[in-house]
Amino acid sequence: MTDDQIGDDRPAARVVCLDRDGRVLLMHWYDEVSRMDIWEPPGGGIDPGETPLEAARRELTEETGLPGAVVQDRCVEVERDFTWLGTRYVKREPFYLATFDETRPEVSPGALTAEESTAFLGHVWAEVLPESVEPPDLAKVVERLTAGPR
Repeated sequence: MTDDQIGDDRPAARVVCLDRDGRVLLMHWYDEVSRMDIWEPPGGGIDPGETPLEAARRELTEETGLPGAVVQDRCVEVERDFTWLGTRYVKREPFYLATFDETRPEVSPGALTAEESTAFLGHVWAEVLPESVEPPDLAKVVERLTAGPR
C-alpha cells in the first residue's frame, strides 16, 4: 500500500496523561518506512466488544504500566490524518484524560505488541511539545480536555 492509500480503519482511543506539574506523557516511536520519529500520547486499537474508555484504560496499562483506572470518563473527539508504516489513516479518535498527583510517574511498558516493540524508542514527560507530535494540534486537545465543565 502506498502512502496515498487509506488503510483499514480500526477504531482506536488515546490517553492524554498529565503529571502534577502539567507535563504531557508522550510515547516515542520510529516509523521505519518513513524513517521519522513520532511522539504521541499512549493508546491504540479498540478490541471487539470493548468500549473506547475500556480500550483507553487497557492501552494505558499495556504501553506504560500506569494504572488504567486513572483514565477519566471524559474525552474529546480528535480528527486524525497520519501515516504509519506506509499507510495513511484518516479517522476520528477519542482522547481521554488521566491526571497524576506525582511528578513524572514511572513508565514501564509491559505488554507491547511485536510491532510496537520494534518501533518503541522510549517516552518523555514533556513540558514543551516536540515538532513531530501527533496529532499536530495536541496542545489544543489538552486545553479542551482540561477546560472546566461545559
